[in-house]
Amino acid sequence: MAAARGKGKAVRRGESKSPFVLGSIFRIFMKNFMTYTVCEVRPGPNLNLVVGANGTGKSSIVCAICLGLAGRPAFLGRADKVGLFVKEGCMKGMVEIELFKPPENILITRKIYVENNASVWFINGKPATLKAVEEQIAALNIQVDNLCQFLPQDKVGEFTKLSKTQLLEATEKSIGSPEMYQFHCELKNFREKERVLENLCREKTTTLEKMKQRVERYKQDVERYHEFKRHTDLIEMLERKRPWVEYENLREQHEEVKQCRNQVKKELKCLKEMQAPWTRRIQETEENLNNLNMKTRDNTAEIRNISQKYKEKQDALEMKDKQIEEINQAFRMKKDEETNRQKKIHQTQQIIEEWQNELDTMAVCENLQPQIDAVNTELKKLQEDKANIDNDVSDLRAEKTSQEQEEKRIIDRLGQLNNIMHMKEENLKMRFRDTHSALMWLRNNKDKFKKTACEPMMLEINMKDSRHAKYVENHISSNDLRAFVFECQEDMETFLAEVRDRQKLRVNAVCAPDESCAEILPSRPIEELHRYGFYSYLRELFDAPSPVMSYLCNQYRVHDVPVGTQKTRDMIERIIQETNLRQIYTAEERYVIKISSYTKQTISSNTCLKEAQYLSSSVDTEERGQLENQRQDISNTLKSLDARLTALFERQKLLDLRDNKLRQEKKALLERGNRRRQLESKIRVKYDSLRQLEQDAIDLEKEFQLANVKIKEINKQKAELVTEVMHLTKRIIQLNVDKVDLAFQMTRVTAKKNRLQSEYKAGTVQLRAAQQRFHELDNRKQLLYDKCKELMKHAQHICRLGPDQDFPEEFKVAFQTLPNTLEEIDAFLSEEKARASCFTGLSPLVVDEYNKQTQEIQQLTEYLEEKRNELNNYKQNIAQVKEKWINLLKVMIEQINGKFSEFFSSMQCVGEVDLHMENEALIFQVLYLSHKMATIQTAGRRLEI
Repeated sequence: MAAARGKGKAVRRGESKSPFVLGSIFRIFMKNFMTYTVCEVRPGPNLNLVVGANGTGKSSIVCAICLGLAGRPAFLGRADKVGLFVKEGCMKGMVEIELFKPPENILITRKIYVENNASVWFINGKPATLKAVEEQIAALNIQVDNLCQFLPQDKVGEFTKLSKTQLLEATEKSIGSPEMYQFHCELKNFREKERVLENLCREKTTTLEKMKQRVERYKQDVERYHEFKRHTDLIEMLERKRPWVEYENLREQHEEVKQCRNQVKKELKCLKEMQAPWTRRIQETEENLNNLNMKTRDNTAEIRNISQKYKEKQDALEMKDKQIEEINQAFRMKKDEETNRQKKIHQTQQIIEEWQNELDTMAVCENLQPQIDAVNTELKKLQEDKANIDNDVSDLRAEKTSQEQEEKRIIDRLGQLNNIMHMKEENLKMRFRDTHSALMWLRNNKDKFKKTACEPMMLEINMKDSRHAKYVENHISSNDLRAFVFECQEDMETFLAEVRDRQKLRVNAVCAPDESCAEILPSRPIEELHRYGFYSYLRELFDAPSPVMSYLCNQYRVHDVPVGTQKTRDMIERIIQETNLRQIYTAEERYVIKISSYTKQTISSNTCLKEAQYLSSSVDTEERGQLENQRQDISNTLKSLDARLTALFERQKLLDLRDNKLRQEKKALLERGNRRRQLESKIRVKYDSLRQLEQDAIDLEKEFQLANVKIKEINKQKAELVTEVMHLTKRIIQLNVDKVDLAFQMTRVTAKKNRLQSEYKAGTVQLRAAQQRFHELDNRKQLLYDKCKELMKHAQHICRLGPDQDFPEEFKVAFQTLPNTLEEIDAFLSEEKARASCFTGLSPLVVDEYNKQTQEIQQLTEYLEEKRNELNNYKQNIAQVKEKWINLLKVMIEQINGKFSEFFSSMQCVGEVDLHMENEALIFQVLYLSHKMATIQTAGRRLEI
């Protein structure tokens, strides 16, 4: 296909005798494509190679051809998205290719959009689909994905890697007729199917041989199984006959027992007829005895009824006696009540007389009111004093409660602070166990040091804001954070001698400067640095004891290291140039600035800040000290309040004693004034009581007469009850006499019955013996009958017969050839079982498997014959297609040879392309298996395709 502009003049559409061939590129137009805004190329009809220096536009032409003829971007090896081929800065591009096809050329247009990598196709100016474009291109045998027809520069390496098979197929598709490539594909498909059929026939043949061998092995087992089956069938028939023989034997026994039972039944009937008169007389005696029993029962029931009435009358008599006793008891109580009344009257008269004597002897009551008023006045004053004291106590208690609540709040807050300190100590213990052990020793031995000995810095340093802990931790080394700080060198040596030398603990200790640096001023006020985003020096971010702060200022210059924000980070270069600071902190970084000793240039380095591990939990020591002082003040206040309350309680106690004494005096005065009135009142009450007692007098004579009247009435009722009891007694005596007479009659009748039964018994002995014999025979007959039925069911079950099914004729014929006695059957059965036991390891599955394998062999033989016929058909098809393909291949080689020779002649050389077919059968085999199609020989060098 022409892919570059030729030197000759382009021929327009409609011109006659055009040098262009069908499908040649007549014109290429690009707009906003790759590096071109607008470009048009008109290739000539002869050249098919694009050459030129770098940057001359070769790639743009090749890419336009590929993409304009429905090629994939990936085929070009430059980009995988079509939108990337649009000129940079443009949102869409266009490629238009005009293909030669008389009488009207085909104009294919592709508009490419960067957004979504979309493309819109047009054929001769009309919208079309990609499939329609591909069909038009395929109709012209244009193959942009065939490297033998279209070879971009970036695909040359891939072209050299094509296998011989791929080269041959690409050549066939490029310049060969469509039938050639179709024949080639058919050859490959036929050969693939031929190979599958050959393998299938080979496998099935092997399987068939194995199955035949396996059937031969099964044949002997099948014969042995048939012999074993004959023995088992005979055993089965013997086992079927045996229950029938047992049944027949038992049935004969049943018939014999049945005849004996019928004979005994006749004898029993005769004996029963002889015993009939004796039985009738005994029955009459029993009826007479039953009548006497009924009369005796009636007599006994009447005696019981009268006895019940007699008992009721006796109970009624006893109840009357109790009523008389209750009347007498009530009269005695009235008499005792009257006696007690007389005694009370006498006692009341004596009391009235005594009180009257006392009242007569009592002087006229003096005037006690002034004394009572004086006592009341003093009591009133005492009450006022007690009320004042109660108010003072309430106020003091309220104040004490308030102080206790405040103390509790302070203790809780101190607990929280101590808990934070405990967490820091636990962190120290977990990370530095030796340092923690040394800390415990230091706390127990502080008396051994002359000056202040500080605990590890990580415990002594308290951050004012935990968010700033990362600055301090990144500035101070971890060794110093767990170091103890001493004010005196001698104290430090004493400490290290103990914990390092004696206890072998790995700890650090430092000594604060002799002259304190804790209050040293920074080189400049922090206000001057506010414009750079700095808000504080490191020293202002935490609190620490004076020795610790002095050491940190001296060693780490925490008083002169500023801390900034993100603003500081943004203007860091300016800060380094203007401030001459040596260390600074931004929000997340630490900067160290040095000046080279040689070049005098400023060198800065920065590191990211690590998160705080030791100082994130801080204790406000100032707050803690204030809380301790407040707690002490409150404790003193509470002691003062307790003392005041105690004094008030003592005074209150004295007032209570005085109050009680005055009240007793008042009570005595009041009692002296009220005694006469009380006596007069008591005497009046007693006179009222005496009059009431005199009015409540009881008339004993009248009560006695009333009691006698009631007793007489009750005695009259008792006389009536006694009369009824006498009548009942007489009736009971008569009934008992009748009962004795009935007893005598029953005795006589019973004696007569016993005599008749004795006489009857002698005649029934023979009858009972006959009955017993009859029952035994009847039971035996029934037992044999049940057993016969059971054996019949068993025999039918063994022979697989239904209850109403007739005995099969085949069984009758088979049973005639077998023994007729159980002994002979058992002996024959044992013999056959012994023979059958010799055949071990046999299974009916062997026969099934044998039959199944035989059937499968037949099916497989038929299937194999069918596949062999199919294989022969494929071989014939392969021979036919192969001949057609070889002829077309020779024609193509001749064309290639002509062009090749002509090309070499133009270079003053000689060359040819020839197809050698020394062994067609061998070439064909290699063609399919190794994909080597032919051999092209050129100028003394063989090129295999």
